[in-house]
Amino acid sequence: MPELVPFPLNGSREPKATGRELAQVERARRVGLAVIDQVADHQTARVDAVAYVGVRAMNRAAQVVEIASQLSTLVPEAAQQLQGLANVVALGMAEVVSDTARRVR
Repeated sequence: MPELVPFPLNGSREPKATGRELAQVERARRVGLAVIDQVADHQTARVDAVAYVGVRAMNRAAQVVEIASQLSTLVPEAAQQLQGLANVVALGMAEVVSDTARRVR
């Protein structure tokens, strides 16, 4: 946005006052933009935090399922118990992700 420049009229005080007012408007605009940038940075950091924890939880959940599946192949009689444990672990990780989302608000 181009800056507004007052046009002087025969040395009167009015253009000087207008110039000060325009400078105040410009300062207020810049402060407003700085606040918007700061809020955007803060919100982005919050999103990144939740995404980081969520991705880690998804990776770990996949590992837990994979290990439970491998163990079930080795000991078929334990398949139901292993699946139950995998579900408890997944619920715990989901709770951590949910807690993270709440805490970064």
